[in-house]
Amino acid sequence: MTRFIQKEIISRMFKASLLLICTFSASRGNVRLPNVISSNMVLQRNSKVKIWGWSNPNEKISLTTSWDNKIYQAEGTRDAGWEVLIETPAAGGPYTIYIKGNNSIVLQNILIGEVWVCSGQSNMEMSGNLGLKEIKAELPNAYNQNIRFFHIPKSTAPYPQKNGEGEWAGCDSNTLKSFSAVAYFFGKHLNNKLDIPIGLVAASWGGTTAEVWTPDSIVSSNEVLKAAAAKIIPSGMCPHLPGYAYNAMIAPITNYTIAGTIWYQGENNTITAGTYSALFTSMIDAWRRAWHKNLPFYYVQIAPYRYAAKHTGALLREAQQQSLSHPNTGMVVTTDLVSNVNDVHPQNKHDVGLRLSNWALAETYHQKGIAYKSPVFKNVSFKGDKAIIVMDNAESGLIIKGDVVTELFIAGLDQVFYPAQGTVKNNILTAWSKEVKNPAAVRYGFTDTATGNLFSKENLPAAPFRTDSWPVKTGEK
Repeated sequence: MTRFIQKEIISRMFKASLLLICTFSASRGNVRLPNVISSNMVLQRNSKVKIWGWSNPNEKISLTTSWDNKIYQAEGTRDAGWEVLIETPAAGGPYTIYIKGNNSIVLQNILIGEVWVCSGQSNMEMSGNLGLKEIKAELPNAYNQNIRFFHIPKSTAPYPQKNGEGEWAGCDSNTLKSFSAVAYFFGKHLNNKLDIPIGLVAASWGGTTAEVWTPDSIVSSNEVLKAAAAKIIPSGMCPHLPGYAYNAMIAPITNYTIAGTIWYQGENNTITAGTYSALFTSMIDAWRRAWHKNLPFYYVQIAPYRYAAKHTGALLREAQQQSLSHPNTGMVVTTDLVSNVNDVHPQNKHDVGLRLSNWALAETYHQKGIAYKSPVFKNVSFKGDKAIIVMDNAESGLIIKGDVVTELFIAGLDQVFYPAQGTVKNNILTAWSKEVKNPAAVRYGFTDTATGNLFSKENLPAAPFRTDSWPVKTGEK
């Protein structure tokens, strides 16, 4: 036998072996699903939702939904992926989805309702495991299978991931202990008011900046945001590189149809407050592009706290206030929900969740008669020695809780601020000081620790504000 013939025989045997291996692998291939597509999940109601996963290339897949017995067909792509859009009904359940390829999968106990992503840093992450008394009080009656949790563990990745960890579970005294308290109270109120199932997807990480939740391409392509990100001081407790939390904890769920997002973050961006509004709104837009939807985005203004560098908290709150001009956003003010300004983690999570849910009920679900917007600064005029401040979202009028307005300051063109007196009538705040004959600017609650006592008649605190745009000195106290 010549050497050429020997090589030809070996080559044919090798090719035959490869064909046998590929044929055997194809016959044993399994349809697989991402973790977020599983039993016990909540699917967005009245929608075309995507069900997706992996399989062999060209594998034929059928999917049947029990609520209408409709059969959907899919086929594995050359990249071993598949997806199908299914139509969901009005809220209800439990339902079952049957998936058949080379193997069979049965997804059980599925509810149809409203799904929200709940993200941010430690004040969103805080749970009953951290000793919150509000959650402890909830535990005896926590069981509610119409509220479902999907908790995404902390993880990072340099590139966007297709799948991540986590599993769906019903709300009970065990699962509630480790779930976001803000998210829970938000979901509980929605469930009570809408009387439909609520799915809550929690993706939060204490100590993170908004940069790590923003795709790296957004930060790296903007010189201002890139320079600000470079100022972030790395911490051994959390990631600091742009996009790293987004890639591992948000990207894997962007195919999952949701109603909207709630967000509680900002404390770790106080050192870059000047660029936070641009960063935050860019992040919101990036998430909306990823979901292919103009998602409502309701967020919490950071609470009063004694930061090491003065005025940095006030400036971050101002940046959050500026972000309200971004479409389809809403902001919860928390100046009245703090009992200790030396604790960056206020214990009252119930009212934070309640106020977030009221934004959703009014703006997303169009329920009437809900007071949900805090009074915010609209404009100012000066008459003699007085400043006349008009407030938005105070149509029923303003009230002062106490004898005098606190945290109110006024200044002339010399930019020296003095404590001011104030009165309210309807939605107008009038301020003055005997030290300032010709006022040029007013500030209310514009310090790191200010709690304030100016409210709407609906008992919502006025957002801190300043009427000037003068440079603000920051630095160690």
